[in-house]
Amino acid sequence: MSGEMSRLLGRWGEEQAAAYLRERGYAILACNWRCRFGELDIVARDGGMLCFVEVKLRRNDRYGRAAEQVDGRKRQRLTLAAQSYLAKHPQECPMRFDVVEVYPLRGRMDEKPRIFHWKNAF
Repeated sequence: MSGEMSRLLGRWGEEQAAAYLRERGYAILACNWRCRFGELDIVARDGGMLCFVEVKLRRNDRYGRAAEQVDGRKRQRLTLAAQSYLAKHPQECPMRFDVVEVYPLRGRMDEKPRIFHWKNAF
């Protein structure tokens, strides 16, 4: 798959994850928020909880779940990015880190994907 196609599929996966969260009552505060520590795919509010959501898209789970790709190093970078976000957008509420897995059916963007949401993933 070309780099451009891979980026398009990744953006599509993030859009699908955001739509999934909205359907469940989440308010999306930011998408693809960047800072020097990296990027937060989605920042959302679930009632009184602030959620930093990492989106992982994979064609299938043959070699393990997509969420398993969020290793210790990635968790550390996400934590630093979340701290940076909070420094710029102070919040007085509890927070958590979620992972949303997106699996496109047959690797295609023209069908609704399978989505799994891991709340409080780390």
